[in-house]
Amino acid sequence: MTTGTTGTADEAPLFGPESQFRAFFDDPRWALAIIRATVLEAAHPQIGAALADNSTFVAHPWRRLRNTFLSMRRMLDADPAVREREAARLNRLHARMSGSDSRGRAYDAMDRATRAWVVATLYESAVTMCRLSGQPLDQDTMEHVYTEYRAFLAALDGDAGELPEDLNDFWRYFDRVVEDELENTEAARIILYRLFDHLPAPALLAGAPTLWAAGRAVVGPLLGSITVASLPEPYRRRAGLPEMPGATTLMQGAYLAAGLTRFLPEGWINTETIIEALSLPPGSDDSRARTVTALRARMKRASALLRLLTPANGGTGHDPAPAASTATGEGRRSAEEFFRQVLDQTGDGHLDWPDLAAMARELATRLDLDEPEETRLYDAFAAWWRELQAALDTDGDGRVGADEYAAAVPSLAGPALIRVAEVLFDATDKDGSGTIDAAEHRALFRTAFHRDLTTTEGTYDRSAFVGDFLSFMSGRRTNTPYDPLLADA
Repeated sequence: MTTGTTGTADEAPLFGPESQFRAFFDDPRWALAIIRATVLEAAHPQIGAALADNSTFVAHPWRRLRNTFLSMRRMLDADPAVREREAARLNRLHARMSGSDSRGRAYDAMDRATRAWVVATLYESAVTMCRLSGQPLDQDTMEHVYTEYRAFLAALDGDAGELPEDLNDFWRYFDRVVEDELENTEAARIILYRLFDHLPAPALLAGAPTLWAAGRAVVGPLLGSITVASLPEPYRRRAGLPEMPGATTLMQGAYLAAGLTRFLPEGWINTETIIEALSLPPGSDDSRARTVTALRARMKRASALLRLLTPANGGTGHDPAPAASTATGEGRRSAEEFFRQVLDQTGDGHLDWPDLAAMARELATRLDLDEPEETRLYDAFAAWWRELQAALDTDGDGRVGADEYAAAVPSLAGPALIRVAEVLFDATDKDGSGTIDAAEHRALFRTAFHRDLTTTEGTYDRSAFVGDFLSFMSGRRTNTPYDPLLADA
């Protein structure tokens, strides 16, 4: 069997940088297709409920994007050991996600049929992406790409049995799920209609809120209309999704325009570089920091010019002060800001276990932890949640509201939080030296090794580390390395 431009099926690798699945990551069309695939995933009742209860995609979308890309890259690595290790990590993560939706229906992130649907949406959206951009895949290429996606599911799940082996059977399977199982879930509605309305600026644009808000106000509705128009018609009809006049033409134009980037020189577009550049915080020691700093300066000037031209802003020429300006003192957040920016990781207005689990998940991802270190970290956060729940859940509903937290304004530095800090220190101290060196510090924070945080020359000892962590979590201090780690989007 031949695969068009990819060579024979036997020659084309299923994993590694030469696979078609991996090549899609650097394809600008994928930016449109991945939103579409995510909506189709979220429309599945089990996935939608898991996203609504456990995901940080609303409050921290850029962090979620970066971590998802990192995970996918590992799962498509040419080295089987890398794939197996990442699959084990994802399975541990998903095993911690189960519950019930608002209608009392159980969900389980380890459900094999549901996980197969995630892979199915990625494949179908890739095929649709190529078709809408005027570059449809031929039958042989579609079949080989489908083999890659089934191999991806097998690497994650042990086998690909939940997806039909034959491509013709796959299309019947896909149509059946769309017709019979997908719903207009809350998670799907958030992605289509609310996510872009409140999408926080990436670190690159954090200093230009006016420019970001203006761009978001234009791009957000356009992306929503494009995505709706690209969804399967049976789902649009069943979910009652309105299609704006001209949306189909707009959608086709967007995909065609993105497809024209195939004429750019090879290597000009690299998704990993773009994502990391958007995420670089001020003070990073990354080699791209100078370019990003220059871009930030230009963004600020453009934002200031935009404000001058906007009468509603009074023509002051200045961007509003950052959120920290509303805090209760220099370098400190108010209780409300701390709750919203740090504690409420899922963005649902409440603090409960999924929020602290999200913190543990982010820290474990940064440090690339294996068992048993990952479990020790989760257990420490679980103990902290029990301590917070006992102290702050005054109405007994199993979660802590912003008002309950603000009314108590407690010192969070109890024994359980100290244990979290100690476990985090041990996980960061990879060589077991009892101190954290520059490389270990960067692995956690991805920023410069701040000498002002050290107690000994070039190192960071346990007491200083624990003290800084507690200062951030209980003193609500801003401008620490923990801001881009736990507070930024």
